[in-house]
Amino acid sequence: MDLLANSKNQLPSLSHEFCIMFQTPGQVITLTRRGEHGEHVKPTPAEHGPDPYDIHWGENSTLLIGPSDSSSRQIVPLASHLRIATTIGNCHIAAAQLFAEVVDMQVLTALVEVLVSLLSLFAYFSAGNCADNLYSRRPSQNTSLCGQLIRPSGYPCSEHTIQTKDGHLLALQRVHSASANLRVRPGSPVLLQHGLFMGGDAWFLNSEEQSLGFILSDHGFDVWVGNVRGTRWSHGHVSLSEKDKEYWDWSWEELALYDLAEMINYVYSTTNSKIYLVGHSQGTIMALAAFTQPNIVKMVEAAALLCPISYLEHVSAHFVLRMVSMHLDQMILTMGIHKLDFRSDVGAYIMDSICDGHLDCNNLLSSITGKNCCFNNSRVDFYLDIEPHPSSSKNLNHLFQMIRKGTFARYDYGIWKNLKKYGSLKPPAFDLTYVPKTLPIWMAYGGNDALADVMDVQHTLKELQCKPELLYVENYGHVDFLLSVQAKEDIYDHMIGFFKSFGNSSSL
Repeated sequence: MDLLANSKNQLPSLSHEFCIMFQTPGQVITLTRRGEHGEHVKPTPAEHGPDPYDIHWGENSTLLIGPSDSSSRQIVPLASHLRIATTIGNCHIAAAQLFAEVVDMQVLTALVEVLVSLLSLFAYFSAGNCADNLYSRRPSQNTSLCGQLIRPSGYPCSEHTIQTKDGHLLALQRVHSASANLRVRPGSPVLLQHGLFMGGDAWFLNSEEQSLGFILSDHGFDVWVGNVRGTRWSHGHVSLSEKDKEYWDWSWEELALYDLAEMINYVYSTTNSKIYLVGHSQGTIMALAAFTQPNIVKMVEAAALLCPISYLEHVSAHFVLRMVSMHLDQMILTMGIHKLDFRSDVGAYIMDSICDGHLDCNNLLSSITGKNCCFNNSRVDFYLDIEPHPSSSKNLNHLFQMIRKGTFARYDYGIWKNLKKYGSLKPPAFDLTYVPKTLPIWMAYGGNDALADVMDVQHTLKELQCKPELLYVENYGHVDFLLSVQAKEDIYDHMIGFFKSFGNSSSL
């Protein structure tokens, strides 16, 4: 069956061409990149990341990317799986053909999922001149979160810019109640920290009665909204361009120790109050890592963690595990891809093509996050007008390291660079016993969450010195904690009760 109309032999003159040949799942990918003048270009191996993939020439002018063990690079008949060619430079999409020999629909669906992911990543090389030719979901012309989502809902909102120690410029939004008297001192400050491939908009995607950011404002809290480096709401870097690979040389470790640390410090300094911190998913990884640092945690009054993660050993998400088993993170680093942007022209076009009659994209979401019980399917188009935000390939690699190794540790550069950077063969762990016993923590997690698995949550709880208050919701998946139409009653009312039990935040 053809997923796209064009075929490989109809390709125009190419500026870049990628031909991907999927072999048996978990084995080798064959890749060809054609340069500006038609010559074959060998991708440069990544400078960071353990166990780099060997790159070598195969038959018919193809490149083979796979483990150095030659047995695992054995080619199987191409017709047994999938072949696709795509021109990235001028945004021409060529053939994406599933051969008739493929009869296993589970294998077929998995390959399509991986195809969507890979093509979105390859769009990094796009020349960016495709706006007139391809349909893609793009954000509004509003360049600020306040202007796009918050003020239109009737809530006063101000934009703030902060600079991290390594030069990134981050956006913070401050939100007040729509009915608040701005001359009255705001209530306790709450900092909201979003998850992976999301931005501060994550807290405002539903109605005013259903979105946590609005609900907290209506309860009198002084709401601050964080946006990490790389998101569309933040403002770049003091010296680097987004086109520079150094701009994307970071993982959640830097997000925790630089971005979140600077946000907490700014909110504390501005309000002269300890803060309440709310994190979701990757936002909880950042929080727990930051809480091991005494200079950061001393400014935090209490924390609420939605889908808490410090360990990922028991992730059950089908799509994620397939990418991990294929070492997709190491492949994209090897190919010199540093930025992950699923809203690129090519990525959006492929996703639209796949989802339009070929794959149930709600099922795709479930294969990533677990089955979500309660979010509003009719708002999916609106969500996709805003999400997802970019992240870095190194960040994905760090998360996949956590899955493979079962650790909560700093980034693993490999033995030799670890020795140089850390003075040890392995990266140091973030020791959760350093989180103060006196820090009040509230956690909410779900029985259908395929990313923040219950067993991994239990692992986190065993290592913490404090005894968090827990809320377990059996039928909630990973996205429900943000977008469920019942989240106010199921989750947020409990969280607000937890915060209000402390009264006003104290000053240091």
